[in-house]
Amino acid sequence: MNDTPTNPFELMMKQAQDMARAMNPAMESFSPKGFEALWPTMPKEVMEMMFGNTVNPGGLDAKTRLLLTLAGLTCQGAQADTAVRQTVRHAIEAGAKKQEIVETIGQMSVFAGIPAMTRALDLAQEAMGENEDDDQ
Repeated sequence: MNDTPTNPFELMMKQAQDMARAMNPAMESFSPKGFEALWPTMPKEVMEMMFGNTVNPGGLDAKTRLLLTLAGLTCQGAQADTAVRQTVRHAIEAGAKKQEIVETIGQMSVFAGIPAMTRALDLAQEAMGENEDDDQ
């Protein structure tokens, strides 16, 4: 059997994997879920500094930016499980209510379709299940 990639994308991926293994052998078993566990939720103050009014005084706050990010991830088909879950957790930390998260995802059904919305809602529910608060 020949392990030589048959197209440029496969070749690029193989080269990237080989380079990652050479630089850090532990990268061979890397999982995005492991990354998610490293920093599951940023404090609201950090998010405001990085994504909110510190960067753009008078502009969008971190909560709004994160809801927009969630909308974009949903429009992409909610394919990035870790990114959706982290964005939901971060949005809650930044002050978003569960209803706002559900509405944000639901609104994207018009643009992304019902399957993408359903997938995003499932992932959001996973993340919100970790933050059980009835007042949100």
